[in-house]
Amino acid sequence: MNVRYLAILVAGLLLGIGSVNLSAHEGGHHDDSPVSSASRTWSVAADGTHLHGTFVCVIDGDVQIRRGDGKLTRIAINRLVASDQAWIEARQEEIQLLNRHRDMRLVMLNQPSDTDHRNTTDTKSMPAIGEHFKPFERMLQLRWDDDFFYVGSNGLPEHPMMIGIRAWQQQVPIPQKYLGDNAWRIPLHPVPAKNPMSTKNDFLRGAIALAVNGVPVFNPLNNRGDDAFLFGELDQYGGHCGRADDYHYHIAPVHLEETTGDGNPIAYALDGYPIFGYQDQKAADFAPLDSLGGHKDASGNYHYHAQKTYPYLNGGFYGEVTKRDGQVDPQPRAEPLRPALRPLRDAKITGFNRTGNQFQLVYDVSGRKGRIDYVVKENGSVDFTFQDPSGNTRTESYQSRMGKPYLPQRDASETDVDLSHHSPSGMPMLTVTSPAFVAGSEMPIEFTGDGVGQSPPLAWTKGPEGTQCYALNLWHTPGPGDIKSYWLLYDIPADVTRLPANARGIGTAGYNDKGHATYDPMRSKGPGVKEYHITVYALSENPDFASTKVTRDELLKSIADITLAQGTLDYQYTRTRTRSWMMIAGLILAGIVAIAMWFRKRRPTPSVGLPLVQT
Repeated sequence: MNVRYLAILVAGLLLGIGSVNLSAHEGGHHDDSPVSSASRTWSVAADGTHLHGTFVCVIDGDVQIRRGDGKLTRIAINRLVASDQAWIEARQEEIQLLNRHRDMRLVMLNQPSDTDHRNTTDTKSMPAIGEHFKPFERMLQLRWDDDFFYVGSNGLPEHPMMIGIRAWQQQVPIPQKYLGDNAWRIPLHPVPAKNPMSTKNDFLRGAIALAVNGVPVFNPLNNRGDDAFLFGELDQYGGHCGRADDYHYHIAPVHLEETTGDGNPIAYALDGYPIFGYQDQKAADFAPLDSLGGHKDASGNYHYHAQKTYPYLNGGFYGEVTKRDGQVDPQPRAEPLRPALRPLRDAKITGFNRTGNQFQLVYDVSGRKGRIDYVVKENGSVDFTFQDPSGNTRTESYQSRMGKPYLPQRDASETDVDLSHHSPSGMPMLTVTSPAFVAGSEMPIEFTGDGVGQSPPLAWTKGPEGTQCYALNLWHTPGPGDIKSYWLLYDIPADVTRLPANARGIGTAGYNDKGHATYDPMRSKGPGVKEYHITVYALSENPDFASTKVTRDELLKSIADITLAQGTLDYQYTRTRTRSWMMIAGLILAGIVAIAMWFRKRRPTPSVGLPLVQT
């Protein structure tokens, strides 16, 4: 067999393998091979109709396409839009080059593994669009072929999420697997549509754009057709979670300009045209926007702009897109782990923290606080602990069907909020609660120095396997580098996961900062809100101390290498002048009443029947 026939045989095998792969992964993306064989969208120039299918070959000026149902279709090449014709021409040149065997080479048909978090590309240089995603490339997986730029992400931004939402359906941000065949794809050669489509009351499902940080952007109108921003459904960055716990924006993410720089795109519509920030009406190149929220620059290049009112970003698609089931098709799928819940009336999200794979959302309902703690594990499961505003706690676990989550490593400096006192990154987290108050709320007066000063009731989730005992510490940071300790308990038995109020005889009491082996109730010297913490440690063995007078420093030093898990309950304590004076006034009043009662008891009682002496 000569070299020419060998080359033709290899080319035929590669095309055949690609066709088999298509039928197994309908709607999959192009791979990085020189002769791509994945499904693509073909557009007829005359009437704007579309066809989905795989390139097979060119015959007498026609392109043969294998549709998703396996049937073959032939279309005259000159009937297709210019970008499709250019694509076919490039494929023909590559096949001819392979047939001539000027550069015989093996072609990798497999997509990069999801376990490889490095960016993957072909041998060609990155297209210009890639430069706009590069500021966030550490969190993304970027690759490309001749037709599309692919962006892999987990859909989570680096900024805090959910804070400020007033209309909440109880979703929380969970990493998604927008990777491999499920990655976002942006057309590299967008084609103006013969009949541009508006997003007003249309495309109410799925994304219409992708921010350059890998977070999808949905229609500003929610799936009911209401303005999500005006309805209070969005956080301070214009985002929230869908029913699949998938975070996304609903308005233009103009905050990204702080990273990308002015004059650079902040997102790309799914038709391939870029979205820039707000226009400067005083700029020399200012021009009114069309009904879709875009215009052409001096060079004739079309782009969209962010707007401060509806439609906020692209109000439709200037370029060609395919609509299927009310959304742009194809696009990545989000994975719902748990059932969708109903809106929580009067709830407002007040806090969101993230440390590594551990998340915490805090909300308020009519002045009462609730909290959701959850951990995303390496096997794709997510463990939840819910504490509702009534103080009730429940736990739930869900398993992902899509495997290991994509959690790019973040530096400690990039933690949304410092939660180092809750649980070091990578360490299992205990959930610490109290039946007497909700996390983040005010400590009831009976557990402070303003009341009877007894220790509060506590409960915590069971420690991991191997837990031999627990220890706890109540502490406060009055200033940088300064920590005060109020309560220390250790050698708490492993089968104990709760303490009653005014606990006695459980564990061993250590010494507080006043030198007493007891609970020291808070007595703040100044007015204003102060934050205090109760941390519980699960230990693999009973700690061994160098001193019989165990303090906080001695405890932390001794348990550094035997701590299996830990968790912290935060709460507030306010001691205002009003409260202090009321306490003093109450004591004075009580003293006056006691003295009056004492005098009344010593007063002689007149004899019965004797008249009172009148004066």
